[in-house]
Amino acid sequence: MQNDTPTASSPNSSSGINLVKTLGDPNCPHCGGAGYVRYDVPLGHEKFGKLESCICRARDVAESARSRLFAMSNLNRLSHLTFENFNPSGNDRAKFMSAQDRENLHKSFEACEEFARVPKGWLLLEGGYGCGKTHLAAAIANFAVNNGTPTLFITVPDLLDSLRFAFADPETTFEQRFEEIRNAELLILDDFGTQNATAWAQEKLFQIINYRYINKLATVITTNLMLDEIEGRIRSRLQDEEFVNHLMITAPDYRRPEETSNPGISMLPLPEMKAMTFKTFQMREEEIGHEAITTTITEKADKFGNKYKDKEITRIKVTKEDVKTLHDAFSAAADFSQEPNGWLVLLGQSFCGKTHLAAAIGNYRIGLGGQALLVEVSSLLDYLRQTFGRSSDVSFDRRFHEIRTTPLLILDDLKGSGASSVWAEDKLYSVLNYRYNAHLPTVLTSTLRLDEFALSYPNLWNKLLDPTRCQVLAINMPPYRRVVKGGKSAANKKK
Repeated sequence: MQNDTPTASSPNSSSGINLVKTLGDPNCPHCGGAGYVRYDVPLGHEKFGKLESCICRARDVAESARSRLFAMSNLNRLSHLTFENFNPSGNDRAKFMSAQDRENLHKSFEACEEFARVPKGWLLLEGGYGCGKTHLAAAIANFAVNNGTPTLFITVPDLLDSLRFAFADPETTFEQRFEEIRNAELLILDDFGTQNATAWAQEKLFQIINYRYINKLATVITTNLMLDEIEGRIRSRLQDEEFVNHLMITAPDYRRPEETSNPGISMLPLPEMKAMTFKTFQMREEEIGHEAITTTITEKADKFGNKYKDKEITRIKVTKEDVKTLHDAFSAAADFSQEPNGWLVLLGQSFCGKTHLAAAIGNYRIGLGGQALLVEVSSLLDYLRQTFGRSSDVSFDRRFHEIRTTPLLILDDLKGSGASSVWAEDKLYSVLNYRYNAHLPTVLTSTLRLDEFALSYPNLWNKLLDPTRCQVLAINMPPYRRVVKGGKSAANKKK
């Protein structure tokens, strides 16, 4: 009959005085003070010939494990990163940090504090460089360590190196190191995605994450990757909304307050755009019956088929019907700002007021605590191209994702087909097509006439013809003019 009860690893002598300090409790009925036991099991059993720590050493073993995890974490270097010195409002000198970014950072701070108090489930912190992910993760680690929780805080590259080095470490084995990591009471993986992992390393990383997922062990992961960029098996587990609290931090780089990756391209923070509100918009009824000069630019082709732009200056008299098109656009924009739903397209020649109305929508939504991004189409395309530069610290996929999923996108000055490269027009259509299918509110302005728009973007135009989803308004007004000192007129910066 098999006897799997533990026995002392070495005999205990009852004669004389034992002057040797024992590892375990001298009065322990299992090990007799040896500190280790081996099980009396037959050859071939998984525990045959192996020594295991006796239960009388449980406290010492736990403290030793806690110390090893702390040493592996190098938290001494990060002891200054606490909740107390984290600024949940972000860098006060940040030029491009919006009210929404500050609110987002404050909510992330509160969620991390709550997790530190009650470390259950997983916490995924996603965001760009310098947004505060590592500070918050280290604050959780320091809080846990001060409470006596065995905690491992480690970057993923360092974790993989630690596993590799264990093969040559005389004080431990790979198996022991692997078990310590995956069974840590609290595991915090910083900079997930920066590792250049081999197939072996990637598999070990998955095994650790999968083990902790199955056993519901508290885990924090920080990354500057989007979920779509993470290996499929791991991504699947991170998308478990019932178990993983996914926090997307939008704050700009704290260390570079004068710079930003997104939404710094938005024109809404600019003084000229901030002044464009519904209250400052002029209906221009006083212009009815007055003569105005307009410049029409049309694209023509010479006898060789070469395209060129031809300018034609004409004089027109403003009518009530013309002003009504402006009033209709104003009413549609005001209604859209109250409840952004579907698409709003404003067409008209330069300086007729369409950019003012588009900016007024964005400013109104931001004033209500919402989010809006207003950008010229050409600037947006340049913004996307910049990600391919060597100095870019943001991937094209991240920027592309941020643009096409922004809560309210306002694209100003959409030009005709052929004005940009095939690549640029393809990416622009991908953004617009995604937003249309995702039912994301979008505003477009363009100097194209209705027929020109239809010819330049036939696929998009067919979508815009759905009156249940889109409103297309053409403003038939000449460029806005305002009187300045000296009696001369000057064009106000309206488009």
